[in-house]
Amino acid sequence: MKKTFMASFAALFATKATAGNLAEPMMDPDVVEASTSSSGGGLLIPIMLLIFLAAAASGGGGNAPIVVE
Repeated sequence: MKKTFMASFAALFATKATAGNLAEPMMDPDVVEASTSSSGGGLLIPIMLLIFLAAAASGGGGNAPIVVE
């Protein structure tokens, strides 16, 4: 029993004695968040909407001839 206790006692303190090392710590690189901004300022969708409405208002369809009497 005494040998088992001494062996476990030695093993317990042996693991704590080798807990560290002399290697340089590995650090994570700094994360730099790049700001993304467009020069359009959000005008693309309204301009496309205006083009679509102008195309729809121009008539664009129907092959019926205009009859003037």
